[in-house]
Formats: sequence, C-alpha cells, structure tokens
Amino acid sequence: MRSFLARCLFAAAAIAAPAAGAEPHKDGCLVLVSVDGLAGFYLDDPKADLPTLRRLAREGARAEGLVCSFPSVTWPNHTTLVTGVPPARHGVIGNNYLDRESGSKVPFIPDPLFDKDEIVRSPTVYDAAHDAGLVTAGIVWPATRNAKTLDWTVPDMFGDEAWPQYGTRPWLAELTAAGIPVDRHGAWTREQGGGVPRDWLYTRMARHLFEHHPPNLLMIHLVEVDHVQHKHGPRSPEAYWSVSYADDRLHDLVEFAKRSPYGEKTTFVIASDHGFFPIEHDIRPNVLLRQKGLLTVEDGKLGEKRAFAVSQGGGCMIYILDDERRAEIAAELTEAFESLEGVAAVIGPDDFASIGQPTRAEDPRAPDLWLSAKSGYAFSDDHSGEAPVARRAARGGTHGYLPGDPDMLGSLVISGYGVKSGVSLGRVSNLDVAPTIAALLGISLPSADGKPLTKILKWP
Repeated sequence: MRSFLARCLFAAAAIAAPAAGAEPHKDGCLVLVSVDGLAGFYLDDPKADLPTLRRLAREGARAEGLVCSFPSVTWPNHTTLVTGVPPARHGVIGNNYLDRESGSKVPFIPDPLFDKDEIVRSPTVYDAAHDAGLVTAGIVWPATRNAKTLDWTVPDMFGDEAWPQYGTRPWLAELTAAGIPVDRHGAWTREQGGGVPRDWLYTRMARHLFEHHPPNLLMIHLVEVDHVQHKHGPRSPEAYWSVSYADDRLHDLVEFAKRSPYGEKTTFVIASDHGFFPIEHDIRPNVLLRQKGLLTVEDGKLGEKRAFAVSQGGGCMIYILDDERRAEIAAELTEAFESLEGVAAVIGPDDFASIGQPTRAEDPRAPDLWLSAKSGYAFSDDHSGEAPVARRAARGGTHGYLPGDPDMLGSLVISGYGVKSGVSLGRVSNLDVAPTIAALLGISLPSADGKPLTKILKWP
C-alpha cells in the first residue's frame, strides 16, 4: 500500500513556477480560511449572525455557492481547495478507503499514517508559493503532515505527540513561551466541544505569526461549525451559535492581520469544504451485503468479505473483492441499491470521471461503485441488525453527498488587497480557488484544472 503511494509522488519539476512577466508578491499576505461545514446558505440566512463575513463579501467578492468535490467530505475537499484538481488527480479520494489486499479500512483523516507527499499527488498552491520564494504557513490544514513546503506548520492531527513530532518545533517553543497553550491541543481534540478552544487557539497562533513571522500565504482551518452540525444538524439553534462563533474568530483574524507588516496588503479567501444535510435515518449497506451472502459475521465479528461498504457520510464506497464474479456482483448490487430506501444515486465506473473519482484500473484504492444518499439519510458501516435502513435515535447532520444540491454548496468570499468590490460570482467550482489564490500571489499553478476568477482581480 505505501509502496503504491510512494510511486505516486509528484516530481519537483511539476511544481508551478511564477508566470512569465509576473513577480511573486513578497510584500503582501493571503489568508485562506476554511470554515469547515459553513454551508453557502448561511450567508443569506437572516438567522445567521455573520457580520464580519458579510462585510468582507460587500467589500469584495462572493459566490452564490461553492460546488465541492465528491464525496463532499473534509480531506478530499481541502486538498482540492489547494490543488485545483479533483480527487481523481490529487489522490485523496475520501476520508478513508479500503485496502483490497488486507480488507481493512485505511484512514486519511486525521493524517495518522501518511505524510503529505505520500498522498497528495498534484502540486499545491503552497508548493508553488514556497518554490517562488514566498513564506508559507499552515494551521491544521488537512493532508499536510510533514509538508516540506510549509515554513511554519502544525498539522490537523489528534493526540498529545502529533504537534511535537510533526509541527515546526521552534515555533511551538515560541508559542509556549508566549503563553499560548499549544500543549493543550491534544487534550482538546479528545473532548466533546473541544473545537471551541481549538478554534480560539488557532487564531491566536495566527496572530503570533502575523507579529513575529509574517507569512505571504497562511492557510487556517476552523472546525467547530462542522462538529456542532454533526451533532445537532444544520439550521438548529446550536448550528446558528456555531456560525456566529466562527464569525467572531474570523473577526479576530482580520484584526490580527492588521498587526502584520503586510497589514495593508492582506487578502482573505474564506471558503468551506461542503454544506450540510439533516439526517434522521441510517443506511447500512453492509447489512444488505451480509444478507446477500457477500459478507460473513461470526460471533459478532466480520469474517469473509466478498464485498464491503465504506461510508463517507452521505456518500459510500462499495468494494467488490470477489474478482471472478465482480461484474455479476456489481450488476446485482446496482439493482439492489437503486431500489433501497434513501439512496439517491448508484454510480458505476463508466461515470466515475463525471464525479471526479478514479476507477479501480486507475487507482487500486478506488471502489467498484459509489453511492449517494438523499437528504435525511446517511450511510453507516454497521453490519449488525436485520434492517438495511433504520431510524436514528436522534436527529443529526452530515455531508458527503453529490455536491449539486443547494444545501450541499459551500461558501466562498474573497476580499481585501487586489480584489474588486461588490462582485457577484454566481456558483463557483472549488477547482477555481487554488488558481485564484495563485493569481493573487503573483505566481502560477499550471497543473490546476480550475481557472483564476479573473473578474475579481484589480490587475491582470
């Protein structure tokens, strides 16, 4: 498995160089803020208290919705935001996947196994910025463990030893000396509601960078909106509190950025990785697979796997491990899942390119079928019980679905130095975010499939 990933490392020569005639902007700063799970609909919802984000939108540009990558989950979409290519090209195909040889799930989230260069196959905008001589920083940006092109970094990882092992140690020592409690991060990742102090901590770490090590590109990931909506669902009272809390942290970042030497030349790109659906029912594909004899359970433990489902929230991977009967099983399961309550789409390999996913022939980690659920339903890996679809004990929320539904759209606001005021972008693909950042930094990212949003730029 790791040998396959190692073969997929991109060549250093592929990293973008500055465009001909352009100069990297070494006298400014671009801040990419991901507010995890901030659905695009909140920006126009009068119940959502978002004064800072709405002011930045008025003063700059906004999308009417950001079309995310499928599955609309955290690790693939954060990687798309910085590469400008879909999961089929950048390689982070889900939050996890199934290793066909061992039959075990392999996690990408939260970077417990792989360094960035082992899983991200396409050049990133921070690679290009670093290669152009710009100073780069990442605060809990997904899929950046041991990223060589981040000058100042702490990865989006859990546990007490993650930051000391994979973060920038001299910076961590400075933060500790300054009284910023980076040593508490591991404990906060284990606590229910720990996203509240985490988001506060991340913005204080950003302040320290602005004051002492001003970056030209800073990526920061805020997490609590996602946590709250998973538990309580979107548009719940708790969800409205969480988006207000995120806006407060965004206000902090805007104020802190003024303390940087680049304060007058700071640009903010605020994006989210997905929207949110409410969920009331679980779809359990592995129960159906068990009932069809494709999955055995002995004494409550999984036995032989001739097929297996790996949930991505509102999306699901179906792996067929019986090589001799793969086509026959795929046809049988397609028919079964198409008629299963709550399933919105069954997607076969011929259509994987249309959803930005690789086929098994292109990537052995890829499934044989993809499923997407309807709003109100989410997939579960559970293999127990007799009902493939069951009502949940409590209402919640999730994401991972096909990205076209209005409630699954993310947010995008771009404001500050170099950005025209009052620009409405309509719907925008998240493929366009990385090349737009590159244009604002005065560099290029030719590997991106997306295009710069040139209508927002004050200069060519």
